Amino acid sequence: MKKELRIAISGKSGCGNTTVSRIVAQSLGLRFINLTFRNLAQEQGKELSEILALAAEDDAWDKELDLRQVALAQEEGGCVLGSRLAIWLLKEADLKVYLTASSETRAARIVKREGGIPAKVAAFTQERDRQDRERYLRIYGIDNDAYAFADLIIPTDDLDPPAIARRIIEQARQQGP
Repeated sequence: MKKELRIAISGKSGCGNTTVSRIVAQSLGLRFINLTFRNLAQEQGKELSEILALAAEDDAWDKELDLRQVALAQEEGGCVLGSRLAIWLLKEADLKVYLTASSETRAARIVKREGGIPAKVAAFTQERDRQDRERYLRIYGIDNDAYAFADLIIPTDDLDPPAIARRIIEQARQQGP
């Protein structure tokens, strides 16, 4: 596997982007890059909901996060960039992967990961999807519901992270160095 390989993995919250990206990076010996609003919230000592509210009012939050990720991905050596917009922003990616899952599956995964009341998590996730899509359209002209151009689209509802990662690794190996 070539060490300059760049893989971009995207999907909405709860699809497995972070977990799968980490597994793929470790398996292929590549750098793992994944900065999120959660990371910014931790850096700033704020709650995620505060950062989301700030991002809704000020595009600088998205731009900072996205610029940092792309800059890291463009550094020397291969990487796996896992983010909501990775397949759009990392234009030079050798493999672009989009993960999908039903709203119910995504909410259940988020509840398992973070806790919470399933109905409230589902409603929050649906509203966040709506806000994210509006922001991405406004800031970048990107419709994150239009991902048909991805090299590989994986429905993840019935797959665990290692199985998803294996499909991505197999595709990366088929593409060759």
